[in-house]
Amino acid sequence: MSMKKIFLVFVAISTISLLLHHGGHLSWTMGAFHIGCPALRSHPAPGLKPKHTNVVFLKTHKTASTTMQNLLFRFAERNNLTAALPVQACSHQFCYPRSFTSHFVHPHTLPPNIITSHMRFNKAELQRLMPNDTIYITILREPGSMFESLFSYYNQYCQSFKRVPNGSLEAFLEEPWKYYRADEKDSMYARNTLTFDLGGDKDRSAKDEAYARGFVAEVDRVFSLVMIAEYFDESLVLLRHLLSWDLDDILYVKLNMRTPSSKRSLTLGLPSKIRAWNSLDARLYDHFNASLWRQLSALGPACVAREVRLLRRAQESLMRSCFGGRMPLLRSAAQIKNKDLRPWQPSGKVDIVGYDLPVNLSRGFSSQAQELCLKLIMPEVQYTRVLLRSQSLRYRRDYQLRPQQQTHPIQQPIRTVLPRHPQVQRSQPPPAAPGPASGTGATSTSKPAAGTQGRTTKIGPRSAQTEASQTEK
Repeated sequence: MSMKKIFLVFVAISTISLLLHHGGHLSWTMGAFHIGCPALRSHPAPGLKPKHTNVVFLKTHKTASTTMQNLLFRFAERNNLTAALPVQACSHQFCYPRSFTSHFVHPHTLPPNIITSHMRFNKAELQRLMPNDTIYITILREPGSMFESLFSYYNQYCQSFKRVPNGSLEAFLEEPWKYYRADEKDSMYARNTLTFDLGGDKDRSAKDEAYARGFVAEVDRVFSLVMIAEYFDESLVLLRHLLSWDLDDILYVKLNMRTPSSKRSLTLGLPSKIRAWNSLDARLYDHFNASLWRQLSALGPACVAREVRLLRRAQESLMRSCFGGRMPLLRSAAQIKNKDLRPWQPSGKVDIVGYDLPVNLSRGFSSQAQELCLKLIMPEVQYTRVLLRSQSLRYRRDYQLRPQQQTHPIQQPIRTVLPRHPQVQRSQPPPAAPGPASGTGATSTSKPAAGTQGRTTKIGPRSAQTEASQTEK
């Protein structure tokens, strides 16, 4: 036998041996392999780019952001990172709708790697708080479905919505200026909510073309990725590549969903009225929906489709393992036995559903696997509380181990200057009703100080109405 044939046989045997040895680990990777298509990783491999761990995710309202927050919380815990969390006076968000400041961050969660709780974006404060290599990400949603969700969710809290006869969305959109008050509490839910969350002026005239162009350009400059809720899985593929994360890092379960009876379909003509009333939000969405599809096209449609299939397959496998071999059933809060898994209900007119783990989950499960399943479906308020407790314990332990001369004073939050509003003054939100929110109940404070609605941020395409939103409707 010639030396060439001997070499080829040796290579074949070695390859087969390698595949058999690593078969379990290579299942996702080989499935994703394609010429020109970056492979998925299901476990660390030497020589590959390390995961990026310094991330700001601006959690916007009614955009699947609670699902993203849960994903980021789990990533932080799994990688022993610090997630910035609000001081108790701010409840589970950074004193929204006030413009973000580092004084709102709990001292036991400093210095942070990840920040993902609700805030009104303030680029200067975040840059002062976060490492220089921090990557900024946010998410948007089609204005029509988003505004319907806002109107339904905040109908009992936002005065602009409350004063509409019979809670009629049609009546509000027919004469919005009849009900809307720009300076009153919670008005940010009634007009250009995305713009407000991003630090912009929600009440800037639609005719101010220069402001609109400049605002969109600034958002584009600051945020490396703007996800689109209607294409949640495709957005996660881009996120994975941007941050060099594994497939396991982007697995999720849909959270903070309404029942079909809590939703209303938009009659003919309403979507265009919503876009006109929320013209800045509509402009943001159109720009970044187009941007998302340009990025997906650059990555390669075949690669994206393959990764989405693998993501959904892995996700279904995880959910079946957590829920006893079957897909989980959505349950009302009253049906969920574990109070730590009951989602907050904004009002009697809106039903937010969640999940309950099987009572026999512990059988054959390690404690680590049980915790993963629990955290996977834990609502925002409860998870924030659990994470703050664990990070505070770690902070105290690490602080005690430091030499005295190496300790540095931590900037203490200023609590006495917070607005004296009952929803802000309480030190801990009650389990059943922590206050209104986009995710699972966000407390609302008094209106922002004068001047805080100015611009401080950065933040072909397919129509978002052709596909159902992945989460948080």
